[in-house]
Amino acid sequence: MDELRVENLSMSFGALEVVKNVSFTITGEERRVVLIGPNGAGKTTLFNLISGEFPPSGGSIHLLGRNITSTPCHRRMHLGLARTFQVTDLFPYFTVTENVLLALQVHDRCAYQMLRPLKSYRRLYRRAEELLKSVRLYDKRNDTISTLSHGEARLLEILLGIAASPRILLLDEPTAGLTRSEATWLATLIQELLKDVTLLIIEHDMNVAFDLAERMMVLYQGEIIADGKPDEIRENPRVRDVYLGAYRE
Repeated sequence: MDELRVENLSMSFGALEVVKNVSFTITGEERRVVLIGPNGAGKTTLFNLISGEFPPSGGSIHLLGRNITSTPCHRRMHLGLARTFQVTDLFPYFTVTENVLLALQVHDRCAYQMLRPLKSYRRLYRRAEELLKSVRLYDKRNDTISTLSHGEARLLEILLGIAASPRILLLDEPTAGLTRSEATWLATLIQELLKDVTLLIIEHDMNVAFDLAERMMVLYQGEIIADGKPDEIRENPRVRDVYLGAYRE
């Protein structure tokens, strides 16, 4: 069964067509698919369509064999789709642990009750500790989000996506704003931690993109102009002309 199938997906804002009849399939054997393209190509809009933030102007989206084109965001999440955003979206005055617990609670059948101590939710608390240890943030568990470095905050946001135990995780520029060393560190952790999750990743750092990708798609002016293995994308004349330019390994 295909993990994700997009057919003739389109999105227009008035007369401006941002996504134009995009079609692709991600199979269960693929783990890291990277989407690249210049600014304004429509990459984040495509993510917004897949995650349900925007309704498409045309076309369809299928998740694990199910048509989710009209399914609201929260239902897509419960069906196995999660995402992160370009701008870190965390609760800045909550602790690291509290942010993880909130993400876990969304996907759990338990109902929070007023005045009940947070630590009484032992099962969720243990899971939060396991997740934080897996990404080396356990020592920061009692720190507020506002005290974290940008790299640590980006990593925590990815962790919140993992908390949903998704089948497919959309990562929107996970290394945005990071230094080269931080980006390399985060890319390594993504490869180590998310081996069993299908990832669709928007990435502008070409070193990270080519290191992560098993398959790459190139979006230009709302259309996919190339789709293939990293070496094929690197040597594609049109891709080099409209986007990669003088990029070298």
